[in-house]
Amino acid sequence: MSQKPVVLIAEELSPATVDALGPDFEIRHCNGADRAELLSAITDVDAILIRSATKVDAEAVAAAGKLRVVARAGVGLDNVDVAAATKAGVMVVNAPTSNIVTAAELACGLLIATARNIAPANSALKNGEWKRNKYTGVELSEKTLGVVGLGRIGVLVAQRMSAFGMNVVAYDPYVQPARAAQMGVKLLTLDELLEQSDFITVHLPKTPETLGLIGDEALHKVKPSVRIVNAARGGIVDEEALASALKEGRVAGAGLDVYAKEPCTDSPLFQFDNVVATPHLGASTDEAQEKAGIAVAKSVRLALAGELVPDAVNVQGGVIAEDVKPALPLAEKLGRIFTSLAGEVAARLDVEVCGEVTQHDVKILELSALKGVFEDIVDETVSYVNAPLFAQERGVEVRLTTSSESPNHRNVVTVRGTLADGTEVSVSGTLAGPKHVQKVVAVGEEDVDLVLADHMAFLRYTDRPGVVGTIGRILGEVGVNIAGMQVARAAAGGDALVALTVDSSIPAGVLTDIAGEIGATSARAVDLTD
Repeated sequence: MSQKPVVLIAEELSPATVDALGPDFEIRHCNGADRAELLSAITDVDAILIRSATKVDAEAVAAAGKLRVVARAGVGLDNVDVAAATKAGVMVVNAPTSNIVTAAELACGLLIATARNIAPANSALKNGEWKRNKYTGVELSEKTLGVVGLGRIGVLVAQRMSAFGMNVVAYDPYVQPARAAQMGVKLLTLDELLEQSDFITVHLPKTPETLGLIGDEALHKVKPSVRIVNAARGGIVDEEALASALKEGRVAGAGLDVYAKEPCTDSPLFQFDNVVATPHLGASTDEAQEKAGIAVAKSVRLALAGELVPDAVNVQGGVIAEDVKPALPLAEKLGRIFTSLAGEVAARLDVEVCGEVTQHDVKILELSALKGVFEDIVDETVSYVNAPLFAQERGVEVRLTTSSESPNHRNVVTVRGTLADGTEVSVSGTLAGPKHVQKVVAVGEEDVDLVLADHMAFLRYTDRPGVVGTIGRILGEVGVNIAGMQVARAAAGGDALVALTVDSSIPAGVLTDIAGEIGATSARAVDLTD
């Protein structure tokens, strides 16, 4: 009977994956796509390595009595029930950076293909038609490329297309202009980018704010000669609006690798010769698959050795003090709230930890807060290992400060940032009682006491009678129920803050209406759902 931990490889992975695991494990294989075989094979394994064909759902997790790690050799986790794994104490890891170069190269390929009509020309020639005049293209040299989202993939695309002699501009409210200038990229507003670009490529995460970002309104602002590429997330470019723009001659072409609903085999966009479409091939190269396999193999080694796993997406590993662990999700959520309140990336970010917990190593709380700060900003999966890289890439100075003194609470975590214009934004939280209830206890200088919820909003305004009633009335009219609300102020008639939790998300237009009626100087909605 082997005493080695058992690792089940449920799909074909590169030999380098097994090499990276090393000799310390018993390696087994099964066909993860065969449900009966999977459920039989998973019963006594410590870890399972999968790609996209194996479904590790609640049933599979329940069948795996010894399972400690699910490792997905890729980025997406659609085939893993992360919630079920978390509940069972099973760590889920992926390979968030494995396909960055591959995805960038595909976007460049689609861009070139749209410029030179490669796909329709290829199809016509193979059908016996020699149509040189019909498929005349355009040069990339001296054209303007608009990069929507200057994250790691967007930066790689900008670098590569600059080598073609393109003038690169970008829209990304979370990148400092100085950082973009270092890369030779000029930051613009979205409207300016739409108006000036000859080519547009999208590299944003899919969030409520980015869904449909390139829609009908945006596509009425572009040049009729523009060509649009989306190899990021389906739905960021509104497919119906794009089809109308192509049909009406307001857009000259498009390159698409992702779609609002996948698999997608029937779309109005497929009828256009000037649309190059691929079936979500962003991560589909031998090199990316090998990188992914090696990355998750290393994560499995760390996890089964009881060490910190940088790419864990749910259960944090490593030697973390028991008193520190409950604060990890709090710090991450405070980071997400900070990003919503700030509306941009800070030039400097301070993570402050005060109280009894500081007798332990709390560096992990800085990483957790950083993970939250960038969660809704970048299009890649954010982990403990790459969150500092995102900060570095954007020129953000990050500091961790600790103090054993905490006058009002046993422990407090604060995320405090200085924005480019010198404005300071901060949010503080604590854990209350034996159940570690997560609370916001301060926003800026105002003290509050509000239990964290999936849907929150913060509004600043000049204190006067009737504001609370106005907020309740407008939310009530659209069927949004208030779960909790607090008003904080320094003095009557002065600056005031209202913080509220609601049972469902507040539509952006409704929040704008509230801000207008109460004369709010700022109004931010926060969505902490995954």
